[in-house]
Amino acid sequence: MAKSKTTAFFCKECGYESSKWMGQCPACKAWNAFVEAPTAAMDKHPGKVSGPLGLAAVEPCRLEAVSVEREDRISTGFAELDGVLGGGIVPASLLLVGGDPGIGKSTLLLQVCRNLAMNGRKVLYISGEESLKQIRLRADRMGTFTGDLTFLCETSLDTIAHVLDKHRPEVVIIDSIQTIYREEVSGAPGSVGQVRESTNVLLQLAKGLGITIFIVGHVTKEGTVAGPRMLEHMVDTVLYFEGDRNASYRILRGVKNRFGSTNEIGVFEMAENGLQEVKNPSEFLLSGRPEEASGSVVACAMEGTRPILLEIQALVCRTNFGVPRRTAAGTDYNRVNLLMAVLEKRLGLRLSECDAYVNIAGGMRISEPSLDLGIVTALVSSYQDTPVSDQLLVFGEVGLSGEVRAVNMAEQRVSEAVKLGFEACILPKSNLEAIKRKFPIRLIGVKNVQEAMAALAKS
Repeated sequence: MAKSKTTAFFCKECGYESSKWMGQCPACKAWNAFVEAPTAAMDKHPGKVSGPLGLAAVEPCRLEAVSVEREDRISTGFAELDGVLGGGIVPASLLLVGGDPGIGKSTLLLQVCRNLAMNGRKVLYISGEESLKQIRLRADRMGTFTGDLTFLCETSLDTIAHVLDKHRPEVVIIDSIQTIYREEVSGAPGSVGQVRESTNVLLQLAKGLGITIFIVGHVTKEGTVAGPRMLEHMVDTVLYFEGDRNASYRILRGVKNRFGSTNEIGVFEMAENGLQEVKNPSEFLLSGRPEEASGSVVACAMEGTRPILLEIQALVCRTNFGVPRRTAAGTDYNRVNLLMAVLEKRLGLRLSECDAYVNIAGGMRISEPSLDLGIVTALVSSYQDTPVSDQLLVFGEVGLSGEVRAVNMAEQRVSEAVKLGFEACILPKSNLEAIKRKFPIRLIGVKNVQEAMAALAKS
């Protein structure tokens, strides 16, 4: 008699397994995260090596015997992407790329395939969502494709494993993991069981055959990769492609990287022939800035080791309702309310009678505390209807007592302002005392918001 397949309940957030459904996961405390999926079948012969790889026996080695050189990394042809990855692609790694639909994930990876093939790499692009004709139409607007670049439209994981074992490419793109299925696992493609099993097999292929594999993942409405949270734990690197679909720029951010920092970002611009690198994001974000307009201030935020100058806009006007309206776009809403309370208490501004709207121009989303002084300056400028000089940069963290606290990497922020031709900079006084270099820019150190507003009036 045939043995029936058993099922269990798995937590989508942490992968916790239970024999019955539970409202809250006892491991990660997530609510309504359990889904039913078939359990993996136990191997009747534990000592027998099985699977799609057919690998030879391996021997352990000492750590000092492992050779790691900088030349081992593979350049993608995009300096922005290489920076996010920590210097390039590490061979035999498994990378996950997530992002909203239509944001440009497939376009970016197709351009990476083109660059790698032109540099003599053997690349295979596997699509489970598009036909070969659709890929050709998309590739035609990017230019000429040369080199050892091949394409395959397939969703069966067993067939994909056979092709990889036969052709042994150096880099493989899987677009996307939600369309891949394995016949031994019950459930539709994209289910928890299929995604978990498919990722596990791809991980074995990447490590066993020495192939670098990029996986494209769909995202949920919350902005996380669809499928079990275990998916992000299994891969080596997790990249998120962010940005407004109606805007021209895109931001590539690393949220997990076993081979580099997760603080770096890459900025791209969507053009007719694909994605183009933005070498100077500050200049790009400040283009079109209004002149002699109140409520507009230039501040500096750090994304990893890269300083980015951006425009903070504020609009403060009298309210017509009993409860004033507050809106924050691109920054933390609660932080804006906190800073407005500081201004009302420390500077005596009657902001409780006013509506306030704060916006980070260009669609950027920044939550760094160094923007506090810029937001405060923009709010005061709009409230008093007094323009701020176009050649002034402001940064610093503001505390509840109105003090201006120091921020990290002050010299890099000032250096970026000098490159873009700014003439003055208001910064925390403790940062000014720590700066050793001489800059051709007027540096104004302030201890609190009262000194900052006084310096603003003189500038």
